[in-house]
Amino acid sequence: MAQNGKRPLKIIAGADPLGSTLKDALVSHLKSLQIDVEDIGTNKYYSVGEEVGRRVISEADSTTTETRGLVACGTGVGVAIFANKFPGVYSATCTTTDDALNSRSINNCNVLAVSGASTSPDLGIKILEIWLDTPFKSPCPASGNNPWSSDFQSFFDESIGEMSKIGLEKKEEELGDCSICCLAKNREFTEIDIMPGGMMKIVRESPTSAIVKFKGGSIEPAHHHTFGHDVVVMTGSKRVWNLSKKEKCSLGVGDYLFTPAGDVHRVEYLEDTEFFIKWDGQWDIFLDEDLDLAKCAIEKDEF
Repeated sequence: MAQNGKRPLKIIAGADPLGSTLKDALVSHLKSLQIDVEDIGTNKYYSVGEEVGRRVISEADSTTTETRGLVACGTGVGVAIFANKFPGVYSATCTTTDDALNSRSINNCNVLAVSGASTSPDLGIKILEIWLDTPFKSPCPASGNNPWSSDFQSFFDESIGEMSKIGLEKKEEELGDCSICCLAKNREFTEIDIMPGGMMKIVRESPTSAIVKFKGGSIEPAHHHTFGHDVVVMTGSKRVWNLSKKEKCSLGVGDYLFTPAGDVHRVEYLEDTEFFIKWDGQWDIFLDEDLDLAKCAIEKDEF
């Protein structure tokens, strides 16, 4: 496959079980064309789409190689959705050769998604070859197979820079304006085994602070800690019963609550909620009731 004097092409490929047969046929064809292929194999469609998208964008700034992606699942839709989670990835599901022409000409598609359930290997190879050979802004069915007008050419030239910023500006704004979010960036949540529906990630040790999130409808049965703790709600809402003080309060975004060491408290999450928590000492938790008792008490709104 001719590269027209441009950077050598590299393809990162992957599929779920329903797309693996088609993916294997297309990988074999790519290799027969002497195109460099990195085949990450078969996994869940969302895992494959995410991994190929991540790798394509991580190599986007290479001056020596042009990296594109090839993903396949039953419909070709799921893998495209998750590849497109990354700004700068433009994945399109192509089930016809016209789809391949249009996706490259209009959208500068850099991740081809194909359907293992509806596309034969022979048709898949035709789609792949056209997708490989069609330059951005070239004539295609959407242009009546005629050259694009100067107005469209100008739009296409400007769109590359504009498209590449989508997703980045919001992410930088969200993380840049909030020091708590910056602390949490790139850290993994772990499940809170003793509290179903809850997850936590530690962001600082001694004094310890963490980001905690609970699914809406989750309940923390009455419990206490050997430390006092400060809580600030970041998203969502929750209701807290302090059984030791016979007090109840509702917390929404931006609200703060301090619970002293030893105070027994019960919590209900009214919606998906994240909060920042800080305490002194090592993490511990002691249950004072089981989940069924907590649900009954909340239904009766009693301490």
